[in-house]
Amino acid sequence: MNIPNRLTILRMFLAPVFLSVFLARGLPHRFLWGLIVFGLAALTDFADGKIARKTNQITVFGKLADPVADKMLTTAALLAFMSLGLCNIWIVMIILTREFAVTSIRLVASAQGVVIPANIWGKLKTASQMIFTLVIMLLGGLRSSGHLPGAFNLPLLSNALLWMTAVLAVLSGMIYLYDSRDLVNFKN
Repeated sequence: MNIPNRLTILRMFLAPVFLSVFLARGLPHRFLWGLIVFGLAALTDFADGKIARKTNQITVFGKLADPVADKMLTTAALLAFMSLGLCNIWIVMIILTREFAVTSIRLVASAQGVVIPANIWGKLKTASQMIFTLVIMLLGGLRSSGHLPGAFNLPLLSNALLWMTAVLAVLSGMIYLYDSRDLVNFKN
């Protein structure tokens, strides 16, 4: 197994580790620890693609598993934020609906011998979601340590950022479905 695929698998394992650390109520500085684990996992997403392209180690496994690893990590963050009142349930529903729709198309395409990699819009959606997640955790850590004014409304800002991601999710999902219309036989 090549290094990019190992990084993808590492990201899959880091998703539940992140969720466990972030939701550990007795853990001091859990926002900071969550930020570190999530940041490390996000770096594996950047590194696996860069290494795969640079060393010509792009594989079918990587094309299919990389987006799944991203979904595992970003879904863990959405669930964590939702449990703390930092993410509206409709954001989660919209993003997960998009993810299931795109994954379904990928599975059908794969069964037909076609591999459809992520497009730029899906990558932008994932990148924005990861960046916004890191920002929310950084601000949450600053708030919990008393470095932000008490009037700072983290849930409002968090939801605003995540709604932007939800809009990107819908847009990227629609583009993905449109682009795949000629690549997949939906009649069989």
